[in-house]
Amino acid sequence: MESEKGSLNRIKILYAIMFLFTGAFVFGISFILGKSHEAILRNTIVSLIGAGTIIFMLMDAAGRGKEGFSYDNFYKRNRYFVVYMIMVVLSCFFSLVPSAFWPYMSLIVVMALFSNTEIGMLSGVFFVTLSVMLEESGGIDELFMYVLAGTVALALFKDLGENTQIALPVFISMLMQAVLLIAFYVLFQNRTFSINLLILPILNLMLNLIILLIFLNMFGVYVIRKSNDMYMEINDVEYPLLVTLKEKDKDEYFRAIHTGYLAERIALGLGFNARAVKACAYYHRIGLLDGSLKWPDVEHFYIENDFPVEAIEFLHEYIEPEKGAIKSREALAVQLSETVIASIMYLIKQNKDAKIDYDKLIDSILDKKVSDGDLKDYAVTFRDFDKMRALLKKEKLYYDFLR
Repeated sequence: MESEKGSLNRIKILYAIMFLFTGAFVFGISFILGKSHEAILRNTIVSLIGAGTIIFMLMDAAGRGKEGFSYDNFYKRNRYFVVYMIMVVLSCFFSLVPSAFWPYMSLIVVMALFSNTEIGMLSGVFFVTLSVMLEESGGIDELFMYVLAGTVALALFKDLGENTQIALPVFISMLMQAVLLIAFYVLFQNRTFSINLLILPILNLMLNLIILLIFLNMFGVYVIRKSNDMYMEINDVEYPLLVTLKEKDKDEYFRAIHTGYLAERIALGLGFNARAVKACAYYHRIGLLDGSLKWPDVEHFYIENDFPVEAIEFLHEYIEPEKGAIKSREALAVQLSETVIASIMYLIKQNKDAKIDYDKLIDSILDKKVSDGDLKDYAVTFRDFDKMRALLKKEKLYYDFLR
């Protein structure tokens, strides 16, 4: 609880820095550029309104939890803070160079992927507006051009995944940017089309392309694929943490491995995150290494080993569920798997040659869950529960393997 309060206070401090820095920096640049008193006041007020609106949207998104942000940005809000601070400086610097050279299309994508689509779009509008206001002769045509280009790019890149092909989205984004740049010169500025007219647009496209390719590659490696690679490591039965458990207590080790297999089968059958469920099944009793299964005593294992955020959430829910909160289907899958595995292992330990009616055993375990009213604590439908029952019964050959 103290760590959560500390994190919240730190975020509030970052938001305060964003707000004050924006107003102070825009005020200073406006003064240095020799703007009139009216323009300085206008620029400062607009910058504070824009910064305040973005901060409000960040807080609103945070209020919706991890669903309010794209990817894992709810847990990594420092990313947007860093990008925002850089963009304040860049937006002011852009006012000193020709507008046809501004790489806002790619930068809007960066801001969106480090927050969410709405915040990225608002940020783009805000920073383009700052650049236009600080220009010597900025106009609405520049704002229209870059906001429209950024909107198209956001629509193309908002759902990036590990197997997303980026060649076509990049091509369409570049084409849209090229069309708008030419239209800006020919239609808005009434200039005659010529080869010389293409120099700045070409440089603009090259800069946007470089930023997009570098960023998307880094984003894929360090954000999208990072958790996937981490799951491959921690869900390996030879992962050091599991090996340590095996050395301390072989029964607990095999119980974890078998529970993980069964929970993964259920997760795959019902279509939810099988990797996170498997990790929860493997490591929810890892606290036995320190002699305690309480969340404050085991949390360090997951943080020190850099577990993916979703896996930590499932583990926290399973080990120490929030009082009165509805538990997930994933937690029920692990709980049922653990109970079935523990029951079978117990019966086999009592008598290695025991003939076990697996269907009857599974029915008795699940029916007891229903009669005790335990299902009321889980966000599970009767259909899902029946599917879990069927999936558990399909693993008879695996249960024989436990002998």
